Amino acid sequence: MGFVTQRLCPILLTFLVIFSCLCVANSQQYHNNHVKSRKQLQEKACNVYEGTWVFDNSYPLYDSSACPHIRREFDCQKYGRPDSLYLKYRWQPKECDIPRFDGRDFLQRLKGKNIMFVGDSININQRESLVCLLHAAVPDSKIIVESNPLYSNTTFEDYGVSILLFLTHYLVDIEEEQIGRVLKLDSLKNGNIWKDMDVLVFNNWLWWSRRGPTQPWDYIEDSGKVLKDMDRMVAFRKALTTWAKWVDTDVDPSKTKVFFKGITPQHYNGTTWNMPLISLVIASLSQQFPQAFQVKEIETLVTIRALELGSNISIARDMLEGDSILIVKT
Repeated sequence: MGFVTQRLCPILLTFLVIFSCLCVANSQQYHNNHVKSRKQLQEKACNVYEGTWVFDNSYPLYDSSACPHIRREFDCQKYGRPDSLYLKYRWQPKECDIPRFDGRDFLQRLKGKNIMFVGDSININQRESLVCLLHAAVPDSKIIVESNPLYSNTTFEDYGVSILLFLTHYLVDIEEEQIGRVLKLDSLKNGNIWKDMDVLVFNNWLWWSRRGPTQPWDYIEDSGKVLKDMDRMVAFRKALTTWAKWVDTDVDPSKTKVFFKGITPQHYNGTTWNMPLISLVIASLSQQFPQAFQVKEIETLVTIRALELGSNISIARDMLEGDSILIVKT
């Protein structure tokens, strides 16, 4: 059960983001088959966050192998995951029914809108899931994919809907100075780009606990004072306070809807889903590729095709020497 919960958390997050994004859409009626569910939501003031996962054989809503917009390391089925039962669940609130996701309807009601995901690999995954859901709904729609040093953008041109990704591990700035890379808890310069979006989806936390070669900064600056390190929870709180102040002062709530996703499960410790070899592989990678782990904005993404074959440590060693390991610049 813990394994299923671990895998379903990203699916729930994707649903919640999609459901919430619709709040910024132009006011239109749902399709006829959605009207009943909408009335139920209104009449019962339903809390969609309270519910349970139920089996639904009509799921999943898209085939990852048919979506050209998903990164290889996120395509579990393509790279050998033997089971697929985890894809057959949908979220069922306790007090009401919710509409089945309709990608075409989503695009029509958010026509001309810009949706930006801002965060780390968790948001990368969520953004790609949304793009794949929309691609499955309108496979013949013209899609333009663009990128620059700051962000990437996938636009469904027929609808003028853009799904953007701004990769940032801390939300606040990391700047190169003479002493090294400085994490500035009071600085959020990228907000000038974010504030023009119609929907902003933020996530943050996983990188705050990183130390050693995977830590992408050398010093912390707090209120003008440069420190070698500090209590990470205190630093996290200060950075979020900077972000929250920016939202209050720079974001126009009449134009932009802002969401912050709570802390998500760490996905580097394989013991949480009964596959402890993952942890050994990560540790071995950091020793074998120390230079890669020191490059700014490099994330180690591990695709293991044969882990289910056994628990012998030699399997992990063989994988490290083969082509199952991907070190990708994000």
